[in-house]
Amino acid sequence: MIETRGFKLFRVVGLTLLTLFVALPVYIIVATSMKPLEDVRGTFEWWPSRITLEPYVEMWATIPLFDYFINSLVVSVIATSVSVAIAVIAAYALARMRFRGQRLFGMVILSTQMFPGILFLLPLFLIFVQLKSWTGVQFTGSYTGLIITYLTFALPFSIWMLTGYFRSIPFELEEAAMVDGTGRVGAMLRVILPVAKPGIIAVTVFAFNTAWGELLFASVLTNDKTRTLAVGLQQYLSEVDVFWNQLMAASLAVSLPLLIFFLMMQKHLVAGLAAGSVK
Repeated sequence: MIETRGFKLFRVVGLTLLTLFVALPVYIIVATSMKPLEDVRGTFEWWPSRITLEPYVEMWATIPLFDYFINSLVVSVIATSVSVAIAVIAAYALARMRFRGQRLFGMVILSTQMFPGILFLLPLFLIFVQLKSWTGVQFTGSYTGLIITYLTFALPFSIWMLTGYFRSIPFELEEAAMVDGTGRVGAMLRVILPVAKPGIIAVTVFAFNTAWGELLFASVLTNDKTRTLAVGLQQYLSEVDVFWNQLMAASLAVSLPLLIFFLMMQKHLVAGLAAGSVK
């Protein structure tokens, strides 16, 4: 296909506008994070009066940011590990086995993606309160309740995606392994999981990202000791003052681990998403 001059011009202009639309918020965050406090209290300026790294130092003292970081890390890692482990087993069963109610189970999993997350906030809270009265186990204000909540978000999509990925893997690979004396579980662990590595990494990134940046449920189900980063960052906004420069600096700092993790897994993530949806 030969591109006309008008189409090339349209493409260049469109891509330039899209790049500016995406880059502008990033520039504002970075520029604000390097402004002194007096620059962020008045009229917004596109360029700092002087560049300083003090907000990156002061942000740790203004609020207990490190504690919130540890809380988010604990909740995200546990929720991701458990959801991926369960999703692998459930997806393998849906892809390779035949059992009564299989189609209904798959439809139920897929239908959960139709409802907005806020719809489950009050029911989950009431369930956790009732469970505490029955068992004495504290679910609200603890890691446990938040981890269970994030499992309900990550599991349906993870199972649905891995099911499609496992179905794209030829069954002959397992048959060859089982002919050599390996059982079904051994074939899954030694043959299927290595082949399905891109898909597993894709759902891992999705589950971790869901838990790391979630705000609504974390603001209701946590307390001062278990508060996560998404909730804790709001403490830079007080009734007396708003530390915009520290808030922007903290936002960049807490986004860095997720960005590094995404860049490390980018190749596998793209391969997993493509294989799970196309093959």
